[in-house]
Amino acid sequence: MLKGRGALSNPANRFDRYHSVREDDGWSAVRVEDSVATHVRPEYAKTIISANASPDLPFEQSINPYRGCEHGCVYCFARPTHAYWDLSPGLDFETKLFYKPNAAELLEKQLRRPRYRCNTLVLGTNTDPYQPIEKHYRITRALLQTLQRFRHPLSIVTKGSLVERDIDILAPMARQRLCSVMISITTLDSDLKRSLEPRAAAPEARLKTVQRLREAGIPVGVLMAPVIPMINDMEIEKLLQCCREAGAEAANYVLLRLPLEVKDLFYEWLRAHFPDRAGHVISLIRQSRGGGDYRAEFGTRMRGTGVYAELIARRFAVAGKKLGLSGRPERQLDCSLFRVPAEAESAGQLNLL
Repeated sequence: MLKGRGALSNPANRFDRYHSVREDDGWSAVRVEDSVATHVRPEYAKTIISANASPDLPFEQSINPYRGCEHGCVYCFARPTHAYWDLSPGLDFETKLFYKPNAAELLEKQLRRPRYRCNTLVLGTNTDPYQPIEKHYRITRALLQTLQRFRHPLSIVTKGSLVERDIDILAPMARQRLCSVMISITTLDSDLKRSLEPRAAAPEARLKTVQRLREAGIPVGVLMAPVIPMINDMEIEKLLQCCREAGAEAANYVLLRLPLEVKDLFYEWLRAHFPDRAGHVISLIRQSRGGGDYRAEFGTRMRGTGVYAELIARRFAVAGKKLGLSGRPERQLDCSLFRVPAEAESAGQLNLL
């Protein structure tokens, strides 16, 4: 096991024709920890807004400032996307990262197009916009500044407490009903967090972030994602209670998803960290996925099917109702304020009108 990393291996991606296994014969001068250091490279994107057609998700368009994620969550459903870069969904996904230096510039160009129609943009649907490298590259902050100038509504999903840095942008937008935030909190157990999400903020820090966002007047909810059988499902009621006490006004969840290469990575982690219950966990996962490890059909992929999935849904609904937590922040975001600022205003000059 590597300290600060979620995946335990770096398997070849599914497009590779040839697979190799790396072995340490003791002769190499390269230390193991050096081979998994974080490497960040620029990716000059051609477009920045991605369209979504899935009926399972409550949004139509999103932005991802980064590819790969240093948080290292072993269960991350986005890991297989690294295969398109001829990289592994394992350690490569959390150590070989890409940032989009022209993201804000591209966003402004797309928002200025005559055919553009305003609809809430979501940041954080694939990889986290507030992962550790955002502190240096500030791509997410540049995007927020652009959206603020255009009075464009946005929603953020993150497990990073770095979102507090941008309260100076988010709070004024919230007063115009232009933003909301969902904080992903998977567990209250710090030891579990360290192995499951090694470089994400601690549970206590995320609860504090919920509190600070709420105090700033920003609509904030929590997302328990994923719910993992026999690993964190026993925390549902307590976790929701703590989130409500911190100021959350909404809560939702996603049942563990294991698409493509994520399955083997997660099962490897499970057998290493919970050998005593791994078989039972896998059995419950398969019971909620029609006998397989994963089913990707719309309508069931986020919640699963079967007795176990129905039990989780019922528990979450009962706890949420008792605490007064809705499915998402109540205040509807306002698209009617969207406007294209004058070119002079974008350059830093005041509008004379």
